[in-house]
Amino acid sequence: MIRTMKNSLHVVAAAGLALGAVLGMAGTMAAAPNLRAAFWALDSVGLVVATSILAISYFRKGKDAIAAGFLVYAIGEAVMLSGTAATLEASVPAFAAGTALWSAALLLTSVPREFDHWTRATGILGALLFAVTSAKIFWGEQLTPIARPLPFYAYPFLVFTFAGWTWTLLRER
Repeated sequence: MIRTMKNSLHVVAAAGLALGAVLGMAGTMAAAPNLRAAFWALDSVGLVVATSILAISYFRKGKDAIAAGFLVYAIGEAVMLSGTAATLEASVPAFAAGTALWSAALLLTSVPREFDHWTRATGILGALLFAVTSAKIFWGEQLTPIARPLPFYAYPFLVFTFAGWTWTLLRER
């Protein structure tokens, strides 16, 4: 019973990560503001659920740094969700705070040797790119969530990291 529940939660977490990856990128590409907001809202909810489950799972395994990373990611994603219904320009403060938390979370989950090398590498690169993004915004630059080159080119590193987390979850099943 407990093993079945754990497997079910891993499936929910994997689904949340996949939903976040697909809808996050779709929202970034969407031209219509209402469609972008809907994609990003669903993306955020899926990722908050997934990373909360992962935080509990890794905490129970005694992997506290990784658990903390997933918890920080969930908080960062919730902060992002608060700006989703706003215009791109109005969402910048929540976006800056969220990317700062994403950066910290990616480092916390990527530095320990829990995940495959490629997952850790994409997580660390994503963390650095999101740190630069949030620093630029806090320094006064008006970067929206779809600005190029940053944060636009940081998102694929985040998505590849999600893929690595999902791969690990499914491999554990």
